[in-house]
Amino acid sequence: MSRFINVICILASSLLLSCGGSHMEYASEALEAKIDSLNTGLLSEDDIPGSPRRMTMTTIDGNEIAIDYSSPGTRGRIIWGGLVSYNQVWVTGAHTASSISFSKDIVINNVDIAAGKYALFTIPGRESWKVILNENYDQHLADDYDEALDVFRVTVKPDSLAIPYQRLTFEVSEGPTPTISIKWDQLAVNVLFQNR
Repeated sequence: MSRFINVICILASSLLLSCGGSHMEYASEALEAKIDSLNTGLLSEDDIPGSPRRMTMTTIDGNEIAIDYSSPGTRGRIIWGGLVSYNQVWVTGAHTASSISFSKDIVINNVDIAAGKYALFTIPGRESWKVILNENYDQHLADDYDEALDVFRVTVKPDSLAIPYQRLTFEVSEGPTPTISIKWDQLAVNVLFQNR
């Protein structure tokens, strides 16, 4: 088991992440499987403590994309306009800001975004959301958020999910147009992008 953990740490280090006894310990494969079962309705009771760290990684046309985030649970709470306030900057997770990295340049909404690592903030609204990429990816909550460091903002309308997601989940799908999706509770927020 310790050999497996060492391999995970080496992989994480290659992504400029830290391993060890800090908040950067990631969900195990078993925990990821449990979260997937909760989100697809195979399990109904969420007994996972806290907001585990998760990593979504995929490669689309040679572009390595990684999203690092905490995954809070619904746990019977009102999420939108309750736990997560409307019209306020949100780290799109819990604890530290969620981050996203691209190994190649991308284009979102006709805006060129250079390869690199960014904080992924959102401003949830009742009818539409703002999705933000910000230079300062290493910060606690939105305490140090500085709009002047935004590299990109786009307004999107959320979609309804057929099955509510009990745990916040980021997904990246290829499809006809690559899409970054934020799914939690009864909403999905989708941002289309292209490799440049």
